[in-house]
Amino acid sequence: MTIETLADRIAICELKARYCGLLGTKQWDAWSNLFTEDFALDTSEAGGPPPIAGRDEALASVRAFIEAARTVHHVHAPEISIDRNIAHGICAMQDRVVLGAGPSLTGYGHYTETYVKRDGTWRIAASKLARLFIDFKEAEAA
Repeated sequence: MTIETLADRIAICELKARYCGLLGTKQWDAWSNLFTEDFALDTSEAGGPPPIAGRDEALASVRAFIEAARTVHHVHAPEISIDRNIAHGICAMQDRVVLGAGPSLTGYGHYTETYVKRDGTWRIAASKLARLFIDFKEAEAA
C-alpha cells in the first residue's frame, strides 16, 4: 500500500466519521457537503423508501425522517478498496433512533458505499444501507 493510498483510506474513514457526527447533531448544511450533487441513496432494504437520486432529494428524505428524533450513528470495521479517484467501501453500522416520546429502534447492519475524489476531496457518491437486525421498542406507557 502506498502512502497516497493510505492517506486516501484515512480521508475516507474521516469522511464517514463526519457523516455520523454531523447526522447525529443535525448539522444539515455541513452534512450536505459530504455528498456529491448526484448522490444516490438506497435505504429500501432497511425499511426506507425506494432509492433516491440527487443529493437534495436524498437529504430532504433523511431530514424529514429524523428531524424530530434523537439519533446516534456509529460505523466501524471499514473495508475500503481504492482505484485512483473512486473507492468502494463497506462499513458495519449501528444506529439508535428515538422518535420523540414514541418508539425507538436500534439497528445493526452495513453501509455499502461509493466515494469519489474531486478537487482533492473525497465525497460520498452512493450509499446503500442494509439492516441485518432491528431492535424495536414501543413507547413506554406514562
